[in-house]
Amino acid sequence: MNRRQRIAVIAARPINDEKGGAERFYEGLVSALNDAGVSAELINVLTDESNFEAIEETYLRCYDLDVSAYDGVISTKAPTYLVQHPNHLSYLVHTMRVFYDMFDLEFPDATEAQIRNRQLIHTLDTGALSVPRVRKVFSIGNEVSQRLFKWNSIESEILHPALVTQSFKTGAYKYLFMPGRLHRWKRIDLIIKAFQFVKHEVQLKIAGTGEDEARFRAIALNDPRIEFLGRVTDEELVNLYADALAVPFVPIREDYGFITLEAFSSAKPVITCKDSGEPTCFVKDGISGFVCSPDPEEIAKAIDYLVENRDEARMMGYRGKASISHISWPIISSKLLKTLIESQP
Repeated sequence: MNRRQRIAVIAARPINDEKGGAERFYEGLVSALNDAGVSAELINVLTDESNFEAIEETYLRCYDLDVSAYDGVISTKAPTYLVQHPNHLSYLVHTMRVFYDMFDLEFPDATEAQIRNRQLIHTLDTGALSVPRVRKVFSIGNEVSQRLFKWNSIESEILHPALVTQSFKTGAYKYLFMPGRLHRWKRIDLIIKAFQFVKHEVQLKIAGTGEDEARFRAIALNDPRIEFLGRVTDEELVNLYADALAVPFVPIREDYGFITLEAFSSAKPVITCKDSGEPTCFVKDGISGFVCSPDPEEIAKAIDYLVENRDEARMMGYRGKASISHISWPIISSKLLKTLIESQP
């Protein structure tokens, strides 16, 4: 009897053990691979991005990882693709954006040392994600693939990840719900500022924690319509989606964003921005939500429209739900395993 092929999925685990979309992605990927008939195992590599020396150590940790006992490996988030194995493909979540598209924003007065560090990361990433170090690169979305081609001249095939749970449901259409990490790249402040122009007494419920929570709370001060919920349970998250009127999701050049899929699975329209990256591949303006300029007044008009046209909001949500019905973990696992099995040395 042939033994089941052993596949290692290499995951980047942050030292603060923060959980988000990447962790849901790992869970869905490993489960789908096991369902497809292989023996898949998640291998967590501790990652520290607090300073450049720690980042270098993280790169080395991935490079030195012993995965010789496996028939194939799938690397994911930076810098897990430094792993060495003759049958290696990457299902890329993203490279370290602070050295790519967000470098100028985070380091407007970059020193020579910071520029050299950036160049080193580019060189390491390009080498690690090139043939023959990898058999093939898949990516989670257009934004990641475009970034990879622009900065590293590497082509990749897009495979949109599916949701892990099917527990999302549809309830009433009451309030705006905005879940996620409270970080400046997610631009929670853009929606808070939009509420200065929203005419109606609709609530904005913000769930999650993050580095910029205090700043967002300060911007929202004195507006009784805005509520910070903090961290919520999975059950609470499902219920909050269920009774939302719409879900604003306005990050800057987002890699993917399960929030869009979660909102659509709950039959809720999504408000996003033209520069928000992958959400714009899903949200059709005026059909399943709104794609606005990153301008508080324009976003406020979209919010007011949905408040005044709740039946249309419901229809938009159901159109969004129908538009993602093709995204499937079995299809993803089949493509990945076909590549690994056909490429085995």
